Amino acid sequence: MKPFALALALSLSAGAISAGAAHAAGASDTDEERAARWREIQTSIFGDRKVETTDALIKVDAPVRAMDAALVPITLTMPEKDRIAAVHLIIDDNPSPYAAQVTFGPAADPGELKLRVRVNNYTNVHAVAETKDGKLFETTKFVKASGGCSAPMGMSDEEAMKGMGDMRLKFAGEPQGGKPMEATLMIRHPNFSGMQMNQLTREYTPARYIQRVEVSYGAKNVLTLTGDISISSNPVINFAFLPEGKGPIRVVASDNQNGRWEQSFDAPSPSN
Repeated sequence: MKPFALALALSLSAGAISAGAAHAAGASDTDEERAARWREIQTSIFGDRKVETTDALIKVDAPVRAMDAALVPITLTMPEKDRIAAVHLIIDDNPSPYAAQVTFGPAADPGELKLRVRVNNYTNVHAVAETKDGKLFETTKFVKASGGCSAPMGMSDEEAMKGMGDMRLKFAGEPQGGKPMEATLMIRHPNFSGMQMNQLTREYTPARYIQRVEVSYGAKNVLTLTGDISISSNPVINFAFLPEGKGPIRVVASDNQNGRWEQSFDAPSPSN
């Protein structure tokens, strides 16, 4: 597969299609136009690799109509989790469609993943599962939303950047040996999209967003997320890991302006 940065650049180029073009984004697009748009994006990200449609390997849950286009909850469910190596989230009509790539490590339980994203237009959201044998399978959800990538944060840039890089990690339930444990990672970061206008200066705030998040448990990788401007401000990632052995859980996050933050968390010990 092409590296994320190259695929992202190509999908950005594909996203620059003018409003009068045959595959223009918008609520009035036909099914055929949306299908053509997806073929372009699919080729830019995955090249000539075959992407099969599935209703079993991956499912995407999202609101049909988003209450807040800048904070749209997405849940990816992988029923046959033992087959899954990675997932790719593509928001077809966003300015940069390739929202996130998540690769699972040996300490992960890839059964479910939750993110909050920006949605800029009425669009198909594609979730692509990559299996351990290198095959690709996709499913689709249509979401109605508008303006999520340009929506202002309702505060000054300076206020939005206070505490940037601070992290919290919460666990759900009590750990039990051999069973996955759910965790919620919260990272303080404005994830400026480059499309948001500063309400005081009336100038556009330069893009500054989390590009990479690595989560490990002890010596084992849990997941690595590569993202872009489609991830909402103050990213929240819900994931599951296998609490075998001892922690800590270590999180390393970096952004596109060379910001880097690292924090370790005590992991609950599993019961015998």
